[in-house]
Amino acid sequence: MSELTFEQMLEESLKTIHTGEVIEGTVIDVKPEEIILNIGYKSDGVLTRSEYTNESNVDLTTVAKPGDTMEVKVLKVNDGEGQVILTYKRLAADRGNKRIEEAFNNKEVLTAKVARVLEGGLSVVIDEIRIFIPASLVSDVYEKDLTKYAGQEIQFVISEYNPKRRRYIGDRKQLLVAEKAEMQRKLLESIQVGDVVEGIVKNVTDFGAFIDIGGADGLLHISEMSWGRVENPRKVFKVGDQVKTFIKDISGTKVALSLKFEEDNPWKNADEKYAIGNEVTGRVARMTDFGAFVELEPGVDALLHVSQISKEHIEKPSDVLKVGDEVTARVVDFKSEDRKISLSVKALLNQAPEEKAVEEPVAEAESEAVSADVEAEASGAEE
Repeated sequence: MSELTFEQMLEESLKTIHTGEVIEGTVIDVKPEEIILNIGYKSDGVLTRSEYTNESNVDLTTVAKPGDTMEVKVLKVNDGEGQVILTYKRLAADRGNKRIEEAFNNKEVLTAKVARVLEGGLSVVIDEIRIFIPASLVSDVYEKDLTKYAGQEIQFVISEYNPKRRRYIGDRKQLLVAEKAEMQRKLLESIQVGDVVEGIVKNVTDFGAFIDIGGADGLLHISEMSWGRVENPRKVFKVGDQVKTFIKDISGTKVALSLKFEEDNPWKNADEKYAIGNEVTGRVARMTDFGAFVELEPGVDALLHVSQISKEHIEKPSDVLKVGDEVTARVVDFKSEDRKISLSVKALLNQAPEEKAVEEPVAEAESEAVSADVEAEASGAEE
């Protein structure tokens, strides 16, 4: 029996490797563009930058050092020059694909850093698997600019898994929707009508403002923004404003808010300030054919009927008055329950300077006309 040569014995002591096999190697040298590993074979293994990662311009000296152990996959046993070509990214992709499949089946919430912001969405990478999150699934609200997500860690679920087409779709929106639904449920269980709440203005419309009160959006209607008249909500609020309101009504998941706190109600002491016979001053807030409405203070308007504007006959209020004019008149009628006040300049002009204040009520026929006109104005305003 012939003895084996040293070379033969050495070769027999080395393991056999095959293409596609997963092996472990020890790093013996690292260059910026390649890693050399001892894989227990007659040739060392070479792991190039392009087979380490899909990311470009990665300096491999920053990810590995001599003595490190790595699991790699054999890409070629012999590249024609006696070298074994290895791949790390394909092994990671195989494992990543399995990881994504399990996450898809289990509806697992994944966390990853946004690798790229694309025109139509975001791209994230998990174990060398690129997952695309369309813009429509990034948030529960429309976001035109997604650049704020660059480099951020975000959570999502896999909504579509198709490894044959390498199609992996992520969904962040459903997590946000579910989270807000739970926050809304908890909030609605903890609040009741009359509670004072603080919130942030999220949106302002022609009819009111939507305010985030910590789990649900409440509507502050234009009619509830002030005891006075608000013409345009956008002149009062802007997105981001912090507002303290109280809950006026809860209907299912709809919350109605109000800023008309009772302690600020201008009608609380109105019976004293605007008692019949009192002389008052205000500004013309709006005009009608039958009279002018004078704002005595925010939330308190009084009607100056056309018949009470002057001693002389006047066809229409706009002949002598305009919006913004200051008017001094006498209170000739006050109805607390209806919150109606009637004024008369004529009554003030008829009073002699040396006379004491004397009540001069509107003639009965005129009084009935005033009431009818006010009802018509109120009906028109409601419509």
